Amino acid sequence: MNDASIYIAVAIALATLFVYLAARRKQDPAGADKARTLISSLDIEAFRNLVDPEEESFLRSNLTADQFRMIKRERAWAALAYVRILFRIAPEFTHFGHALQSSSDPRLVELGQQMVSSAVNLRLYALEASTRLLVVATFPHLAQRPPQFLFEQYAHTTGLLRSYGALDRARKQYS
Repeated sequence: MNDASIYIAVAIALATLFVYLAARRKQDPAGADKARTLISSLDIEAFRNLVDPEEESFLRSNLTADQFRMIKRERAWAALAYVRILFRIAPEFTHFGHALQSSSDPRLVELGQQMVSSAVNLRLYALEASTRLLVVATFPHLAQRPPQFLFEQYAHTTGLLRSYGALDRARKQYS
């Protein structure tokens, strides 16, 4: 077998794999279950507490400067772990939104478009928040702004997922 036939065989195998994965993704609105599972594993209130300015003020007033810097650095790293989870959840919302866009129900198509847009924004805000948290972890003496846009986008995206649940229940009830 010559080199050209090996390359052709590999190209055909890869193309077949990509077509299979694309078809499976379009048929799998069960991505909602995966997104719900990932969301439920995230303690958003603990995350909010880690970046709360009032909590930071309390710690600053009750700890020595060295202790405060050490605790603030640890809290920034912990908050960064939450942001990474949000960054990993966003593509699940995107996949789910794309699956909804192939529906025959116009409400689900619109919800899918909103879900994709919201997931992209969620990922961008997570990227911004991770950059800020890395700076705070590196330089704990700098003031920290809570990633309010990230929290708002997370609430919006999870609200869309709840809307899907309501639409799905209504569709099943009337079927």
